[in-house]
Amino acid sequence: MAEIARLSTRDADFDARLARLTAFDAAQDETVDRVVAEILAAVRRRGDAAVLEYTAQFDGVTAGTLAELELPREMLTRARDALPGAQRGALEQAAARVRGYHERQLAQSWQYTEADGTVLGQKVTPVDRVGLYVPGGKAAYPSSVLMNALPAKVAGVAELVMVVPTPRGEKNQLVMAAAAIAGVDRVFTIGGAQAVGALAYGTQTIAQVDKIVGPGNAYVAAAKRRVFGVVGIDMVAGPSEILVICDGSVDPDWIAMDLFSQAEHDEVAQAILLSPDTAFIDAVAASMAKLLPQMPRRQVIAASLKARGALIEVRDLEEACAIANRIAPEHLELAVAAPQELVERIRHAGAIFVGGYSSEAIGDYCAGPNHVLPTSRSARFSSPLGVYDFQKRSSLIEVSRAGAQTLGRIAATLAEGEGLAAHARSAQYRLRRP
Repeated sequence: MAEIARLSTRDADFDARLARLTAFDAAQDETVDRVVAEILAAVRRRGDAAVLEYTAQFDGVTAGTLAELELPREMLTRARDALPGAQRGALEQAAARVRGYHERQLAQSWQYTEADGTVLGQKVTPVDRVGLYVPGGKAAYPSSVLMNALPAKVAGVAELVMVVPTPRGEKNQLVMAAAAIAGVDRVFTIGGAQAVGALAYGTQTIAQVDKIVGPGNAYVAAAKRRVFGVVGIDMVAGPSEILVICDGSVDPDWIAMDLFSQAEHDEVAQAILLSPDTAFIDAVAASMAKLLPQMPRRQVIAASLKARGALIEVRDLEEACAIANRIAPEHLELAVAAPQELVERIRHAGAIFVGGYSSEAIGDYCAGPNHVLPTSRSARFSSPLGVYDFQKRSSLIEVSRAGAQTLGRIAATLAEGEGLAAHARSAQYRLRRP
């Protein structure tokens, strides 16, 4: 039986219960942070040697040099070529869709010329070198390789360095194949905070990157927090989330499985249904009870639903949208008969799945948009990972002689008001003498 909270917006304590349900303590674990600080300091100080020691300690993989832990390009290609036809085809089709979607995100440089000849604009350039962290061992996600690597490559990143742990030497063929398909330049079989440190600071073998992207465990997340500023990072992601708004027009089995699809990630993932139809909520609850025993990860699903899941009765779909905007979910499904009417009401969501056939799972793998999405209400101010995360913008300012006469006086006046005499004089030097 799937144990899950039942709420109604008509309940007097609804707001308080919703706040408790959606709250997530993302505070950094002090023990984890201390360990990570020690690892990063060692890697920064001793480079390759420290990475090798931690890889032996945590992954049970020993090597004489860090270069021995780099996978040759031929190995990645062989992994791709050895895949069963259906798997290779699925990976390649997904990659093509992800690449095609992200090509539409490419920003271009631009400029314009003012009447006095002053030229202003923006120069767009890719990040030089990016590090991609990919979980390894049993938790192997080839889709994560595609979603992180392809936008970087579309942006024009010159070198993409992937790190992936291989506990006890276990290499995942799908991950290696995905790296080949996505065009990853170098792959090292290292993981944990030590891999993040190697990417952020550089070692004798691994050149420092400019940005680190990709998911990981608590140690990886803590390491990314600590190196931010030395390098850029994508985000520090929280638990997976799905919020489904349904009017009762979609098969309850579909909705139950959509909720399971996020709950199966881990025990702190969140799955919530909003519906104005009490009978439909009952039907979804019955579907969950029926389908849960069939799930290989039923214990994880059950724990997630009990801790952070909810079936919520709302007054109408307008109220459902208001609650969705309050929650700002990572994934939002609009499983209703007229979904476009609701799309206009949604302001905060990482990804919006429109209509009953748009399962979140398709978005995870092959729809095209990125599955790296803001969590923990950060969709209020953040966006999905995209090409724009791998491009930088530089302002272009070419002031003409005539423009300097007008702009110099404006700048000097404002600088004097701020008490910055050198600023004022720098602009005034370029003024024509009477």
